[in-house]
Amino acid sequence: MPSANDIRKGQVIKFNGEPHLVMETMHRTPGNLRAFVQVKMRNLRYGKALDQRFASTDTIEVLPTEKKSLEFSYVDRDSYAFMDPETFETIELSATLIGDTKNYLTANGKVDVLFVDEKPLTIELPSSVNLKVTESSDGIKGDTASNVQKPATLETGLVVNVPLFIKEGEIIRISTDDGSYMGRA
Repeated sequence: MPSANDIRKGQVIKFNGEPHLVMETMHRTPGNLRAFVQVKMRNLRYGKALDQRFASTDTIEVLPTEKKSLEFSYVDRDSYAFMDPETFETIELSATLIGDTKNYLTANGKVDVLFVDEKPLTIELPSSVNLKVTESSDGIKGDTASNVQKPATLETGLVVNVPLFIKEGEIIRISTDDGSYMGRA
């Protein structure tokens, strides 16, 4: 097993029996103390971030990972079906694993899925997605104060604030980080 000195950003390690994604590492050697590695990591099952200090000589279990680019196909009750575009294999993921990313999934939309020990653990969306406006009230004539916005419902059920000129049927770009309106597509 590799030592704590060999931990790198982006690796998935086993800590307290759970997989953790390493977000940042820093090797420290304080003046009169032994060297240690400060690791900032996120639990992949629960999403909780933590800082942990490892001695340089500690052994760490690095889990084998694989990242696959999959296309969203359909929803069937509590499972979401994705297709591997290379093998055409269908992979079903649970609604609990999908979480809030369901608001950004459209047919044939691409996502990156991180597999650890051949089990899907996290889903990474692109930085923005294009969604169709399905319901939006009309702006009030004369209401032209700067940056006035109205709520709009998108094809996935997500409700976002958009400028008054956006109408039903338009395709708009949405940020997947915070769900904000970015512009017309």
